[in-house]
Amino acid sequence: MTPPPQTAAPRTCRVRDIEIGPGRPLAIIAGPCVLESLDLGLEIGRTLRDACRDLGLSYIFKASYDKANRSSIDSPRGPGLEQGVSWLARIGEELGIPTTTDIHEPHQAAPVAASVDLLQIPAFLCRQTDLLVAAGRAAAEHGRGVNVKKGQFVSPGEMLGPVEKLAQAGCRNVMLTERGTFFGYNRLVNDFIGVADMMALPADGGPPPVCFDCTHSTQRPGAWDGGQKVTAGSRPGMAAMLARAATAAGVHALFIECHPEPPKALSDAATMMPLAEVPPLLATLAAIRRAVSA
Repeated sequence: MTPPPQTAAPRTCRVRDIEIGPGRPLAIIAGPCVLESLDLGLEIGRTLRDACRDLGLSYIFKASYDKANRSSIDSPRGPGLEQGVSWLARIGEELGIPTTTDIHEPHQAAPVAASVDLLQIPAFLCRQTDLLVAAGRAAAEHGRGVNVKKGQFVSPGEMLGPVEKLAQAGCRNVMLTERGTFFGYNRLVNDFIGVADMMALPADGGPPPVCFDCTHSTQRPGAWDGGQKVTAGSRPGMAAMLARAATAAGVHALFIECHPEPPKALSDAATMMPLAEVPPLLATLAAIRRAVSA
């Protein structure tokens, strides 16, 4: 009998001086959904940096300069490209940490890659060839990485497509992120078998590392109620449970959006974890990581 083909050894994703992947420290990608102010970004980033440092975890600050996919045209979107990238650069420099943010259009790739360490491709745009190519070229030019969030409508195996597009654009410094899959009963389903499939993706050069988005996975996407559209809801209390499960499943990174006062946040108020709850959770996750790595 012919043996099944062997998957190449997993690769890592380098983000400044951090390596994400098998045998490396668990990476935490965390911050507010949208940049609300430089001071708030520094406050959140400092708290998370110190907690991760004390626990031996890697940390990357995340925030968006523009929320281009809000439910309402009147929703706050953030400071915009120029101001937002400037704030991200300041946060990275003052705190000595790498940063990441999402891009939505090809022309944003180059200016973001000039200052930000990891470019994020939003889930709904994970198949957009022009965006992926622009991100891949900009990342390769500036020595950055690209994190592609898996679309809710895409199977784990189909994520080979974005990985190959990025490779053809010159970027193999890639990570994938799971954030739940559309499936009935008005919520997202988190498929850890699918996460394992992504961690074994038969990509040239080996499967890229996989991140799990704990907070967006708790969303209950916007629906219609009695003829009226309602804003996307969430069950934020489930984020910690999902983080524990994903860490036990062996993911290489976790994505957590948080805020000192989530109800007052300008974006994703229904999904973000309270900042004060994150350091204790990280301590639990570090212990789980040690147990599964033993």
